[in-house]
Amino acid sequence: MTPPSYIKRFRMEAALRGLDGCVPALPPGFFWLAWRPDLLEVHAQVKVRCFAGEPDTVLFPTLASLDGCRALMRLIAARPGFCPGATWLVARHDAVVGTVQGLADESRCGAIQNLGVVAGFRGLGLGDALLTRALAGFAAAGMRRAMLEVTAANDAAMRLYRRAGFRGVQTLYKPVPVTEPAAAELAAAQDAPPHR
Repeated sequence: MTPPSYIKRFRMEAALRGLDGCVPALPPGFFWLAWRPDLLEVHAQVKVRCFAGEPDTVLFPTLASLDGCRALMRLIAARPGFCPGATWLVARHDAVVGTVQGLADESRCGAIQNLGVVAGFRGLGLGDALLTRALAGFAAAGMRRAMLEVTAANDAAMRLYRRAGFRGVQTLYKPVPVTEPAAAELAAAQDAPPHR
């Protein structure tokens, strides 16, 4: 049997200071869409586009399909700690190109969820703006700290979070889920008669 493989991730935290009422500027032609329940489908659609081909889909297979992203958005929006003020979309006249969601954990620490920008729109400062807007939403809701998890090999995300004041507090090794074909192969191998 093949041993499971792991992906190294960091849990990072930051203090929320000076963010109350902060609305980061977007590049010309882009605008904010605040959370509304009728935008759940839009969040799911942009989320699947943001994570298409990204390594995180190996660890979180729900991010690889529209159905998975819909289910994930329903779950996030239904959580008791869902924070609408930290849940945003970035759009322009022809497309929605960025998304972030926020949750409060049991200790009232804001938790960034699934921040993403569609590949063709990266490098414009949209990720920074989404992160800042979500953090300001946490601060407005009375939270003093925020946390997130990020894949260690995602250099762009690591730079973004460090610029925003996030620091590593824990190293995590997440097992890569066994895919259905691999699981079927494993089951077949276990049921096969031993080689002699």
